[in-house]
Amino acid sequence: MKKERDNKVIINKIVIISLFLFFIVAIIRLSYLALSVKVDDMNLEKFANNRNTTKNIIYAKRGNIYDNSNNVLAQTVNSYTVIAFLEPSRSTEKILRHVVDKEDTAKKLSPIINMTEKSILSLLNRKAYQVELGPGGRGITEVTKEKIEELKLPGISFTMSRKRYYPNDTFLSYVLGYVQDKDGVMVGEMGIEQYYNKDLKGIDGSHEFQKDLYGYKLPNTQEIIKPSIDGVDINLTIDNNIQYFVETISKESFETNKPEWLITAVMDAKTGAILGTTSYPTFNPNTKNIKNYLNPLISYTFEPGSTMKIFTYMSVLEKGNYNGKETFKSGSISFSNTKDKIKDWNDVGWGTINYDLGFSLSSNVGVSYLTRSKITGGELRDYFSKLGFGKKTGITLPHEYSGEIDFNYPIEIANAGFGQGITTTPIQMLQAVSSIANDGIMLKPYIIKEITNNENKVVFEGKREEIGEVASKETIEKIKELMFNVVNDLPERATGTSYKIEGYDIIGKTGTAQYINSKTGRYENGTGRNIRSFIGMFPKDDPEIIIYFAMKDPVTLGSGMASTTKRLIKDISNYKGMYKELTEDQTISNYTMPNLLNESFSSIDILKEKFKNIYVIGDGDKIINQYPNSGIEINALNTIFLITNYKELNIPNLIGLSLKDVNILSNMLKLELEYVGTGYVYEQKLIDKKLIVKLR
Repeated sequence: MKKERDNKVIINKIVIISLFLFFIVAIIRLSYLALSVKVDDMNLEKFANNRNTTKNIIYAKRGNIYDNSNNVLAQTVNSYTVIAFLEPSRSTEKILRHVVDKEDTAKKLSPIINMTEKSILSLLNRKAYQVELGPGGRGITEVTKEKIEELKLPGISFTMSRKRYYPNDTFLSYVLGYVQDKDGVMVGEMGIEQYYNKDLKGIDGSHEFQKDLYGYKLPNTQEIIKPSIDGVDINLTIDNNIQYFVETISKESFETNKPEWLITAVMDAKTGAILGTTSYPTFNPNTKNIKNYLNPLISYTFEPGSTMKIFTYMSVLEKGNYNGKETFKSGSISFSNTKDKIKDWNDVGWGTINYDLGFSLSSNVGVSYLTRSKITGGELRDYFSKLGFGKKTGITLPHEYSGEIDFNYPIEIANAGFGQGITTTPIQMLQAVSSIANDGIMLKPYIIKEITNNENKVVFEGKREEIGEVASKETIEKIKELMFNVVNDLPERATGTSYKIEGYDIIGKTGTAQYINSKTGRYENGTGRNIRSFIGMFPKDDPEIIIYFAMKDPVTLGSGMASTTKRLIKDISNYKGMYKELTEDQTISNYTMPNLLNESFSSIDILKEKFKNIYVIGDGDKIINQYPNSGIEINALNTIFLITNYKELNIPNLIGLSLKDVNILSNMLKLELEYVGTGYVYEQKLIDKKLIVKLR
């Protein structure tokens, strides 16, 4: 018995000692863990933080794009998707939170989200808790959302997101570009949106904090907030009015002449700023109905044709070998060691004529004689290169092409002299002719007026940039004379007389170029199978505006392109107050538009002293809306709209206003606009909330 008791005592002691040792080891281990950062290659502090810390991204706002007068061209806006809740259990006896009457809901939503009742009904009849009413109900605007909310349909709700919005649809689309949503981030895919994507995007911030089991922030714990930096705002050099002229006229020309494509561009002759440009077919960056992903202004390389004769003549003048009165036999010219002949565009020529007349008549043979006897191929190539051909201009738009000016043999040199066998881009042509407007100084084209950061500080300012002197003043004066004759001489002595406008001293050069069929590798032949172009400027003595227009394979022959270009010239000159005989009190002066909001009606008396095109809408005593906005620079010929706090809407006489002006007014008054014709208003009518105008 005693022995058994002793054994039990020993066992108990062993158990007690073992437990004591276990607890000692456990305490030591826990102390080690508490003091250690790593265990078995695992960072305990990091592990704990990861389990208890959340990090939310604070997205930066993408910057806006404006024209040169702060009109919005691209912006980030709230976007909504229509949601329909179908589950009856969401509703109570007093509050309906699901779609009760599906037929009525489909009928009322159909015209607003542009979907058929049938397609909406098929979504509403699904066995689901909720459905998205797509595609029409996706990405709707605030205005459309408000229209739906006014219907007070049970079970209809919205989810919000952000999207890029282009308020003018196809307006300047190839310059602006568009964005794609990639994992919730807007990424520029074309144009300014792509070139300045990083700057527009900004820098995302973050909010990092300790959380509890339910994801809520723990009180009295550390949090790290890294603010986001919003993207820059970009102002383009685009003039809203000139761009409107360019868009309207180009669209009409595209529909009338039915070319494969057309390009129009307007540049400030004194600065190199691009004031307006478009190309057709175009696209809407809101819907991305894109067929061509290249901007023709900078990415289309094609043989320029006879517009290149400007620079061939300049090269000979610069070398000192030009005599405009010297004669040559027009019609055709042969080249040794080849069966090829170069002919004038009319095949037979005009007999023996001098080189000045050869320029006006756009003689290929005349240029061929100049390249044969007055300048070498190397000298011509070097001069073309000096003018910027064969290399990029460096304008801040993506995917600019450089073209090619490679020619060696005599017939290749002659062809290059009149714009065949080489390729150029429209932007290169604008750059090269800028030298003619600036006494031989060539300017770099640019499209950015200024860039402003999130603190409203201007971080970049576009300005006139001189590339260098490419011709003497004497050469330029002679070229101006030759280009003036192209437009203003007698029709039998010049190719560009269809561009003449009485009272306007326009100078320019026409071009008609063959192009190579990509399938056959041969030049296209046949009526209309060519690229036609015109480059010109005005006024002659001190040019302010340069215009470039080109189209490929128009179905119409004759002066279709000329009438389009002349309309554009007239619209621009009227807008800028050029070619007008004004009395002293009508002298064109620039003013800054004041802020008239909430001002009394009598305050417009000050404006009447300076502006003659003031339109007051309504019978109220206070101004509640105005156009242009305050701070915009305007002149005495600009149209001004002032909306009062009216009880009854009265539309003033709009006769003589452009479609652009009427469109602005209808938007201000939230009127539906219906118009017939083009040009300027000659008849108007207001029926309910619809403004109907006829133009000619």
